[in-house]
Amino acid sequence: MTATLDSAPAPVGARRNEKVGQVVSTKMQKTIVVEVEMRKAHAKYKRIVRSTKKFYAHDEQSSARLGDVVRIRETRPLSKLKRWSLEEIVRRSTLGQIEDAAQEAAK
Repeated sequence: MTATLDSAPAPVGARRNEKVGQVVSTKMQKTIVVEVEMRKAHAKYKRIVRSTKKFYAHDEQSSARLGDVVRIRETRPLSKLKRWSLEEIVRRSTLGQIEDAAQEAAK
């Protein structure tokens, strides 16, 4: 008698869209506003055109600070405007560290 193990591959979730941008606002509870810069060549003139778009993202621990570079991932609708969630903080802002130091000095 031989025992065979079914090694079925684990179901892979749908590939979600990811974007990298800079945090421009953290004034809401558990929500950050991320500004993503898109660059593309103009169809006729071939000049690089820069455009920006703001995305509202869910930040459960409120860990992102103003000026941080973050990666956000597409998710189910969480509110009227929130369709993204914070995936990771790519780079911390020096501006946020200065603000934290000033708050501790004031205490």
